[in-house]
Amino acid sequence: MKTSEFDYPLPQELIAQRPLPNRDGSRLLVLHRDSGELEHRAFTDLVDYLRPGDVLVVNDSRVIPARLYGHKESGGKVELLLLAQLDETKWQAIVGGKRLYEGAVIELVDRDGRETAVTATVTAVLQGAQREIQFNMPTDDFLEEIGHTPLPPYIHETLDDPERYQTIYSRYDGSAAAPTAGLHFTPDLLFALRDKGVILEMVTLHVGLDTFKPVEAEDVHAHVIHREWATLSPQTAKRINEAKLAGGRLIAVGTTSMRTLETGSLRSAGITGSLQDISYRDAQGETSGFCPWKPVAAFEGTTDLFLYPGYKFRAVDALVTNFHLPKSSLMMLVAAFAGKEQIMKAYETAVQEKYRFFSFGDAMFIV
Repeated sequence: MKTSEFDYPLPQELIAQRPLPNRDGSRLLVLHRDSGELEHRAFTDLVDYLRPGDVLVVNDSRVIPARLYGHKESGGKVELLLLAQLDETKWQAIVGGKRLYEGAVIELVDRDGRETAVTATVTAVLQGAQREIQFNMPTDDFLEEIGHTPLPPYIHETLDDPERYQTIYSRYDGSAAAPTAGLHFTPDLLFALRDKGVILEMVTLHVGLDTFKPVEAEDVHAHVIHREWATLSPQTAKRINEAKLAGGRLIAVGTTSMRTLETGSLRSAGITGSLQDISYRDAQGETSGFCPWKPVAAFEGTTDLFLYPGYKFRAVDALVTNFHLPKSSLMMLVAAFAGKEQIMKAYETAVQEKYRFFSFGDAMFIV
């Protein structure tokens, strides 16, 4: 399976540069997996597609001001993107700048470009532009004051209100990027879903490197997805399983919720450790697939589950998602869920109909 199979042409003007005035004002492309039918709706019409007893699962991770700026002692400019916290002063990060070898010291500046007392030292050189960074004080002491919201590289306009890059239900700090499928939800829409009898549950997955990193390997199977921290609580797992046994459907809001739920299902089957090769084993001789439903198990820890065509879904019945970058692991996930040919056709239609793409863009409901 080649990465190039997940490419598609996208005019630059369709990449949304700013959020709409109203969170729920976006369009919704509905893809019916069983027939391939496409419907053009408004996002608020999602209420029409959900039933009493369905479980809507969202990711409550909150984006931290993870982008930092500074300079080396020699004066060269440096940019840091914090990815994963290792302890109160140490992080895994992506660095931008020259000659950032082990031992390099970075002096950080505030949001107005003024010098601060904060320094960061490169303590280990990791893969590519990744580094292990040691700060001279706990990040809780300065991050909110000098950090910047880490908008994706394809967004070139300044975001006036950083809260528009947070979901309304975000609770736990830890993400380097927003779980963007959730950006469409408003309190009124969630109340309307509740009044219809839809159950809202929350999981946590802190979004990390793979949101920014394209799949570079020519062979999809050779791509190594990075681990992200996720939590599915025992109470949430119990309520999800009870709702499923009562006949409800499990709807993931976003690829991060999808990966968390599928990880929980694999854990319930007694599969521990790395999940990197699950899709590879599933995909042998298969183009798509669904297993009979498997319950989800509570877990807390990292997941490296990589979902691409051939993976046999064990938990999730439907997916709310945005439109994803060409040749990305997220594009492969939705192709696994809906079928590659149907997803490529849906994306072609979305381009023709001038849907808005990526983080601040429109949404899909794959059912």
